[in-house]
Amino acid sequence: MVTTVTSYTDERNRAGIGAGFDGVVRITIGGNYGTGVLLYDGHAVLTSAHLFANGTVGTSVSFETTAGNQSIAASTVVLCPSYEATQDNNDLALVWLLASAPVTAERYDLYRSSDEIGQTLTMVGYGQPGTGATGVLTNYSGDSVRLKASNQFDADAATLKSWLGSGMAWTPTPGTQLIADFDNGSTAQDALGRLMSLPGTGLGQNEGLISPGDSGGPAFINGQVAGIASYCASLVSASATPDIDALSNSSFGEIAAWQRVSYYQQWIDQSLRAQYPNAPTQAEQVQKTVSEGNSGTSYAYFLLQFTGVRSDPNLLLRVDYATRDGSATAGQDYLGVHGVLVLYPNENQAAIAVEIIGDVTPEPNETFYLDVTNPVGGGFGPGVVTLTAMRTIVNDDGGLWG
Repeated sequence: MVTTVTSYTDERNRAGIGAGFDGVVRITIGGNYGTGVLLYDGHAVLTSAHLFANGTVGTSVSFETTAGNQSIAASTVVLCPSYEATQDNNDLALVWLLASAPVTAERYDLYRSSDEIGQTLTMVGYGQPGTGATGVLTNYSGDSVRLKASNQFDADAATLKSWLGSGMAWTPTPGTQLIADFDNGSTAQDALGRLMSLPGTGLGQNEGLISPGDSGGPAFINGQVAGIASYCASLVSASATPDIDALSNSSFGEIAAWQRVSYYQQWIDQSLRAQYPNAPTQAEQVQKTVSEGNSGTSYAYFLLQFTGVRSDPNLLLRVDYATRDGSATAGQDYLGVHGVLVLYPNENQAAIAVEIIGDVTPEPNETFYLDVTNPVGGGFGPGVVTLTAMRTIVNDDGGLWG
């Protein structure tokens, strides 16, 4: 990814294998490619809708992890409803994998708060390398490299539109896009300082910006997906020309936009839930034992149900959840998870999926737990602070156990 202050060969810019970014993937569609990020269910990748302008046939997802390189075909691609290519609005897509992702690839939860503006982000992707001083290296012909850089979410893209008016040819929907500029420490290239009186001269040598091929790549806040890379732009006003070279090439003085994940969390969450195979919808359907399987991962489900009445029909209900080892070990027998489950309006139940790791090693039946805490918008009952459920992973590889 990214054009950076220093060369892409600088180790500070590398999102190397085993560094926590192995769930950031390269997506190929025909002769085009972009970036995506593996979500918390282990089967779906979040990316940009505009990657699929010519259709979805032949889509595949490539992983680079400590287990090596692996490419998995897509089974389904769904674009965000009301995607507007001309305005770059709702520029999101979900790609489901034909097989489970490598166990060694990180799964990421969503950043769900609406306080992104002013926070530092880490962007990661496979885009064309370059530097802020020169822009992208148009003659680069090496292998695609997963790079990273930092920046700060400075503003809502719709606010920039309100400053520039017709000087900005598209109209972002308020609240849906986050923007950052590529600073070099000089006020001359401080795009948002000069275009909308929002001064800031950057993060020094850690600063970067997305480039071609980074579309669909994540912007992380605290390890959670807060934004999905959408576009870059070189903008001017009657009194300001901040771009260092007046070219749209991801150089100093340009701005970039990410689709705001917190705004789209309901669509993302509910789309993933709708694809869970054989997920329970009633308490009597919950399976408290699950076969291990021989390879890849399969799901054990936990079902959360709200039996009360919302004081406001638009109220969101939230709980925190986290797995906990019993005799089963996270990372060996199942993939540990922790996150937030949200029940949206007109939704009173949802399944939490935990991936069970398949192998062919005989071993005894093993157990693990899911703890649910911190209810918001409802409660567990008088004096109850934690709900706990147990699942048993059943050995299906033979062997005798006393």
